Amino acid sequence: MPLDGVIDVRLEALESIARLETSWKELQARANHSFYLSWLWIGTWLRHLPKGAQPHVLVARSSRNIVGLAIICRRGAWSLGLHARARWLLNETGDTRFDRLSIEYNNILAEQSLEDAIRVACLEALTSRLRHSDELVLSGIDPDLEMAACRTASRVGLVTEVKRADTAPWSDFAKVRQQGGNYRATLGRNTRQAVSRAMRLYAERGSVELRTMETTTEALAAFDLLEDLHQARWGRKGSFANPGFRPFHEELIARGVPLGAVRISRTLAGDQTIGVLYNFVHDGCVLNYQNGFLYERDNRLKPGLISHVLSIEDSIARGERGYDFLAGAAGHKSHLANAGYGMNWIAIGRDSAEGRIEAKLRRAKRRLKTIATDLPKKKLRLCIPHSGAGS
Repeated sequence: MPLDGVIDVRLEALESIARLETSWKELQARANHSFYLSWLWIGTWLRHLPKGAQPHVLVARSSRNIVGLAIICRRGAWSLGLHARARWLLNETGDTRFDRLSIEYNNILAEQSLEDAIRVACLEALTSRLRHSDELVLSGIDPDLEMAACRTASRVGLVTEVKRADTAPWSDFAKVRQQGGNYRATLGRNTRQAVSRAMRLYAERGSVELRTMETTTEALAAFDLLEDLHQARWGRKGSFANPGFRPFHEELIARGVPLGAVRISRTLAGDQTIGVLYNFVHDGCVLNYQNGFLYERDNRLKPGLISHVLSIEDSIARGERGYDFLAGAAGHKSHLANAGYGMNWIAIGRDSAEGRIEAKLRRAKRRLKTIATDLPKKKLRLCIPHSGAGS
């Protein structure tokens, strides 16, 4: 679609999800976008917004045609200053528990032919709305959008705070195929040995296989088992402790499985399920969103490692291009990935004394949380007696 160079950006009330669906899908067909900007994710997300969310639609138009779309939520926030503070969030609500659904590869849906200009125009429109101690929050964004946001902020005298810097490890199948196509052969020696040993142990129970759930009914049943396994491992810290998590994903699975955009699989050793993977499939890439594994006393058994290896091999056999572990630290990711994407969580606002104090308080809170997490591990190491060479 030709653009005349003039991009008009407005923040409009969300009056009808059904009408937005039509506009979003039309633009989606003309845009490069992530799974998290697909209508499958965005539409499901909108239908499950918590009370108090204030969603608006950011609409960019050129020659009366819609060329850019995003959901912007406004939420009041605590402030040290005299002025009321608002947080403007891109495709998030500001409700901490609900936002644990965790959007990644976040962006503004934009016409492919001039996406950079559209996103800059949208960022300029958003930053122009910031008053006093307001913040624009951009979560899970890639380096390109972050650079555009930082440049836009700098032009209008705003500052950028990186609240979280992360990497999304992934396995690039082009590299695997260049080395002959045998994925296990590309792994490190210790990882290969761990896989082989675990496979031998599981094989004593019967055939070890990955089974993809082909119907919605099968997928939802596997999701039930995933919840049991996940909560057994994580308890109150698990994803399912969030009351909005399950209803959202039940709908996402019901809508996504028939489209081939959601793939849930069981890993079986004989008749026993030792792992359940909940993945998204987008643009030839698998995104590993959530898992549940059967952990046992014998630590030579590696249900997560085996499940991911079999899933990756299945994806390679399907002719897909990669397997993305998404952001976040987990030991298996670095062992199974051969590439990575940068992904950051940033906030843009005015430079002020109260803002600097709040930033220091947030950093102190993060440090205390890290100390609280690491302290039990250090105590455990101190309690373990050292066994020297002669013992």
